[in-house]
Amino acid sequence: VQLVESGGGLVQPGGSLRLSCVASGFTFSNYFMSWYRQARGKEREWVAGITRAGGNINYADSVKGRFTISRDNAKNTMYLQMNGLKPEDTAVYYCNARVWGQDYWGQGTQVTVSS
Repeated sequence: VQLVESGGGLVQPGGSLRLSCVASGFTFSNYFMSWYRQARGKEREWVAGITRAGGNINYADSVKGRFTISRDNAKNTMYLQMNGLKPEDTAVYYCNARVWGQDYWGQGTQVTVSS
């Protein structure tokens, strides 16, 4: 199982970024996928999750209305569109898959929101 995130960067408050997570080594369309984030000095926190076909989506209260999770099963890719970014969104963002009862993580992509 391999998960590779991309799309992070430095953005001003109020700006937008789109993160991607490309999956391989398992049947992507069969698994629930999630985004997590970890700010420096804090525990990793769940951000959003999406079911296999994308029919059921959930968000943490802190990002609801600003972030949109989606997936393209034909491309084995999950996305996180982040709008209205705030300094408190600064963190390393990770994608997660629980495959065969084990959690897998990508290497993470840094998102920094600062003026």
